[in-house]
Amino acid sequence: MRSVTYSMSISLDGYIVGPDGGFDWSAPDPEVFRFWIDQIRGVDVHLLGRRLYETMLYWETAEQDATLDDAEREWTALWNPLPKVVFSTTLSEVRGNARLASGGLAEEIERLRAEPGEGEIAIGGATLAAQAAEADLIDEYQVMVYPVLVGGGIPFFSRDERRVDLELVDTRTFGSRFVHLRYRVTR
Repeated sequence: MRSVTYSMSISLDGYIVGPDGGFDWSAPDPEVFRFWIDQIRGVDVHLLGRRLYETMLYWETAEQDATLDDAEREWTALWNPLPKVVFSTTLSEVRGNARLASGGLAEEIERLRAEPGEGEIAIGGATLAAQAAEADLIDEYQVMVYPVLVGGGIPFFSRDERRVDLELVDTRTFGSRFVHLRYRVTR
């Protein structure tokens, strides 16, 4: 059965965006960007909330940008054909290799887990991930910790006061000051 992974960049104080909605502090350096390129290779389908979907729309036409470097072109070549499922109550259509979710999150994950495949079902976006966590649907948490304190904003982890036991599976420190942590949910 395919696992569900929630993975995003966070500030050291646990936020994916700051109190002003900004996340300019989370731009990856070349080493971290290479890591994300390698990570996306293991994903079969990506579930996104509306805000993250709209942020990632840039990549749908990025190949037309003559200033892209080789790594950005590689990311685009991997990201664009990747199937995406967008959860939104306000969007009526999506672009690229994306579709709007037709059912609830739990039903969508159940259907995707039943499909053949070895790659991960990735979840992006704190609101969507909080819904998945509340329903006990997340198998792994992966965080890229950035050395910044933003003081508030949207937290990576929901504040639902529910205990979840985790097992550290992997950790990697990047020469550029970033740390990646990978935890498996123990049930």
